[in-house]
Formats: sequence, structure tokens, C-alpha cells
Amino acid sequence: MNKRPIGIFDSGIGGLTVFKEIRKRFPREDIVYFGDTARVPYGPKSRHTVIEYSVQNARFLTQMGAKIIIVACNTSSAVAIPHLKKVFDLPVLGVIEPGARTAVKVSSRHQIGIIGTIGTINSKAYKTAIKNLDQDAEVFSQACPLFVSLVEEGWEKHQVTKLIIQEYLDPLLSHNIDTLVLGCTHYPVLKNQIRDVIGHEIKLVDSAEATADKLTTLLPEPATEGNGKERFFVSDDEERFYKIASRILDDNINQLKKVTLGESWYLHND
Repeated sequence: MNKRPIGIFDSGIGGLTVFKEIRKRFPREDIVYFGDTARVPYGPKSRHTVIEYSVQNARFLTQMGAKIIIVACNTSSAVAIPHLKKVFDLPVLGVIEPGARTAVKVSSRHQIGIIGTIGTINSKAYKTAIKNLDQDAEVFSQACPLFVSLVEEGWEKHQVTKLIIQEYLDPLLSHNIDTLVLGCTHYPVLKNQIRDVIGHEIKLVDSAEATADKLTTLLPEPATEGNGKERFFVSDDEERFYKIASRILDDNINQLKKVTLGESWYLHND
């Protein structure tokens, strides 16, 4: 079991921040990553479609021998986790619950801000998870749709980026939050720029880091020999994925292949 790979899927590229944190903590583990770049974004799609795609993605990872499924997509984490746990006889871990739990743990005044894509914010998944853990928490949410484009364009250090971050975060800062959750897996790439805007008094919760921390409790017997290998798969546009991935991971990636997933049986087997 401990020689089988960790499986990670995302709707596209953002989940590489989760991959990066998991690789840091588990240098000897093999990892298989699938980015569904042909069908990104998931946010505007219906619940049934997101579940269908998530089942297909997880099925692919199990075919690659995955011993655990990491759902490194906030939209899939918000709607598909219960179904994935029912369908697959493997541990399934999303990014929302670890991020929410960390936010509650580090918040000193129960004033928590959430930033994410429009789809994630509209789902209220983080707010629900936080309130389930801390009924006294006040949760303030802000969609930041341009952040994904800034990351994928490589504009982390562009002068316009700080202005956009300031514009999005001002409403949250007016609520005197003490904790801010990065509720999209692209956003950790902008962590330093976000920190410059919010200052050092507000605690910053990186859901990618929180997910990797949670994984340590789910892999009681991690691989202990050799260096971990990784394989990357996408459903479209390998060249663009390679370019952005190399920047996010600060390294060139190997073993990148395009695959076409088979049709899901989800809708016929609900």
C-alpha cells in the first residue's frame, strides 16, 4: 500500500499548489496529478456535471494505482466529496475542510474572511464548514475572479496586481477580520502580494498547506525509501500546462501526457 502513489486531481492548473505542498512533506511518495484542462472551469457548471467529472477524474487516478484521492479543486470539494467517498473504497480528501479547520484554529476573534472564485463563494462551502466548527464565527466572503488570470499570466509581480488585490480585499478589511482564507488553489501563488496588502496582523490560511497537513494524518505509513516520482496528466493543452506548471513549481516537470477520459457512468448509477 505505501508504495502506491498519492492521486491528486484538479479542474486545471491551480491544484499544483496542493501538489507542491504535498511534495514538500512527502518527498519519498510517488504522486499522480491529473488536470482536467479540457473542461476547466468547473465553477459555472451544474452540480451533477461537477460530480460526473469528479468521478471520472477519481476513476482515472484509481486506474493509475492511487492509494488516496486528493481533490485539489474547490468546486469539486464543495459538491462532490460525499459522492466520491461513497463510490470509491479509498480515503478522499478535499481542500475545503482542512482550510476551514485551520482557520477556526488560528482565528483569535472569530472574524474570518474568505476569498475565492465566484463559484466557490456562491456555494458558501467554506462558510458552512467554518460555522459547523465554530458557531460564534463571523464569516465574510469576497469573490476575486481576476486572481486566477493574474496567476496564469504570470503577473504576480506586475504593478497592476497589487491594485487589483487591494480593490478586492478592501471590503473584507473593513470588517476587521483577523484571519483570511485563500479559498482557491491558484491564490497561494499570490500569497506574498496578498500579505503586502493585508499586513502581518491578519493570519493567512493557505488551503494547500492545510490539505498537506491533514494528509499527514491519513498516511500513517508513508513511503520511507527512495525519491518520490511524479506523473502529470492533462485532458488538453499540454504546452500551456507545462509552461505555467514550471513557474508554479519552480522546476520543469517530467512525465506529462494528454489523456482522454472515458464517459462516466455517474448519471446512470446515482
